[in-house]
Amino acid sequence: MLELTGITAGYDRRAPVVRDVSLHVGAGEAVGLLGPSGCGKSTLAKVAALLHRPDAGTMTLDGTVIRGWRHRAPREQRTAVGVVFQQPRLSADPRLSLRELIAQPLRSTGRRRDVPERVAELAPLVGLSDELLERRPHAVSDGQLQRACLARALVLRPRLLICDEMTAMLDASTTAALVAVVERYRAGSGAALLAVGHDRVLLERWCDRTVRWDEHETEKAPAGPVTAGGGLRPPAAPR
Repeated sequence: MLELTGITAGYDRRAPVVRDVSLHVGAGEAVGLLGPSGCGKSTLAKVAALLHRPDAGTMTLDGTVIRGWRHRAPREQRTAVGVVFQQPRLSADPRLSLRELIAQPLRSTGRRRDVPERVAELAPLVGLSDELLERRPHAVSDGQLQRACLARALVLRPRLLICDEMTAMLDASTTAALVAVVERYRAGSGAALLAVGHDRVLLERWCDRTVRWDEHETEKAPAGPVTAGGGLRPPAAPR
């Protein structure tokens, strides 16, 4: 499904944030990427989401080598990946209502006719009432806004979902609710998942396997087979 090989990326070629990292996510598989803040895992997630071009390395999605990122990626590839970020207020247009926010990907890909049906389908799934859908981001809580951002990520029915610290700012009940939504979607669609975070317990319970960011994370991660290289390493064996 997703293959990242020898990825080097950052925001200054002289000081890359990610160096020679490889990661594999199989079709329908849930992989957790465990690491502390600032280690580069979010940059790697942006590369996987086609939002940031790496300086070196290759990315393969569904067997096709990726040659363009952001607007230069073919629509079929861009719409195959859905992403939810840690801070919903930085990824949501404050001028849009939650209804418009969820519908944004449909409108930008010429699927306006699908807006009423998909929003009506996703809103109750993520726990948003009709009244909340008419509010703008400033009038809802972080948890309510993140619910809308998750619905937006799912609206195009992606084959790969990337959750980059999706629950880091949320309380326990909202975290459980959103994880349940993701798993319900995956069960029905067969989509793969890359869950990025620093909460080892959550990733252990959520994912099929967890990969630990090398040299930064010292705690023992859950054992299991992994495909990793460069800046990632397999979890330590139980002692």
